[in-house]
Amino acid sequence: MAETILETDRLRLRTWDEADIDPYLAHLNTPAVLRWLGPLQTRDGVAAVIARVNACQAEHGHCFWLIERKADGALLGFCGLKRVNASGTGLTGEFEIGWRLREDGWGRGYAREAATASMTRAFSVHGAPRVVAFTVQGNAASWGLMERLGMVRRADLDFIDPAYGADLNPTIVYVMEKDQWTA
Repeated sequence: MAETILETDRLRLRTWDEADIDPYLAHLNTPAVLRWLGPLQTRDGVAAVIARVNACQAEHGHCFWLIERKADGALLGFCGLKRVNASGTGLTGEFEIGWRLREDGWGRGYAREAATASMTRAFSVHGAPRVVAFTVQGNAASWGLMERLGMVRRADLDFIDPAYGADLNPTIVYVMEKDQWTA
């Protein structure tokens, strides 16, 4: 049974369950959504994602939570916090914020609303000293949101992630320090 973790005016951020596989495949597993994130996933791949996310939630009390629109219960995407586990970076174990939205949810402020709630939780509930976010230079929508959140570009922390090819490298890094967020 899914558990609601956060609520905003329009959104509910909650844990995942097996019933989320089909909506995920339908709305978040498209070439446009995955343009900057890698190849399409199989059903088994999505089930593995859900298992990893749920393990993160069980271990740390946070994960990339599923985003539902309150008005109709539609799965819009996910947003939340995990611990950095990417290869090629010295940031392993730090708090990472991330998001992914379905195409018809783009440009409606959902990602910012969910990310703001997640960032607040990182500092107020989980005691994060800072939160990092990763993207690639070509993904202007993602780094644009990072900047709208007040995150600072840290080119000195950029890295090559060997899990991705040259088209998705280097990984660029943005940072939000706790004192910046609380100010």
